[in-house]
Amino acid sequence: MHHANRAIVIGLLVLLVVLLASIPAFAQIDFSGEWAPRFYEDQPERVPGPELGDYLGLPINDAARMRADTWSASVQTLAEWQCRPHSADYIWRGPSALRISKEVDPVTRQITAFHAEWLRSVDRTVYLDGRPHPPEYAAHTWSGFSTAKWEGDMLTVTVTHLKEGYIRRNGVPRSDMATLSEHWIRHGNWLTIVEIVTDPVYLTEPFVRTTDYELDLHQQIPPYPCGVVEEVDRPAGVVPHFLPGTNPSLTEFPAHHELPEEAARGGAETMYPKYQLKLSGKK
Repeated sequence: MHHANRAIVIGLLVLLVVLLASIPAFAQIDFSGEWAPRFYEDQPERVPGPELGDYLGLPINDAARMRADTWSASVQTLAEWQCRPHSADYIWRGPSALRISKEVDPVTRQITAFHAEWLRSVDRTVYLDGRPHPPEYAAHTWSGFSTAKWEGDMLTVTVTHLKEGYIRRNGVPRSDMATLSEHWIRHGNWLTIVEIVTDPVYLTEPFVRTTDYELDLHQQIPPYPCGVVEEVDRPAGVVPHFLPGTNPSLTEFPAHHELPEEAARGGAETMYPKYQLKLSGKK
């Protein structure tokens, strides 16, 4: 009887080892592949570009509003602007396709990093190997510094060390003190990105937006050989801009869409349903 019980215990232990060996040590979803953007959200903003003076849905403060009001689209003709990439927080909203590749540890066979690349971007590495973020004084880049951790099947990414960029491509700024949190969620052939921008300089509360992509097995991202062209004859050192209060385009957007000018100016107070009561004169 003793030997029979011992054999049963050994058999159960062997079965347990086999079962554990068949279960991945870490739940890792594979995000690698060619992803095509789907413009179900904000197509006018993402492809042709936002209208001047459109700050709807943005929790911006007066400093951001001033920067946007004095911005001129002609600034993009400057040599230093013509080939600059979109930064990590904005590129998700661009019109470009996306390629994600992965690095795998040859011993543990765990994913140690993802690489994300768009048409108008730099190679962005997202580290999953537990490394810390660099100190505050380290260089800031367009892609920033990204680390990630698994939360079930969702990948949560933290991005720091971003160069100054923009929240919306009509002059609304995002400072180099901002941080970015991302949630990568895959359901079959669909990829949803939830990004949360926290900016102590230009935002009064975190700014949340989502973007959807669909797997496209025939997709290839073309190269981006950008060359600078001097299209405008202007004095050296001149940066296109408007002085405060002189931009004639700011009222065109609300007038065209029959919106209150106050609403078009953005701000957290204009983003929630109770603001409609204020517009209608109710308390």
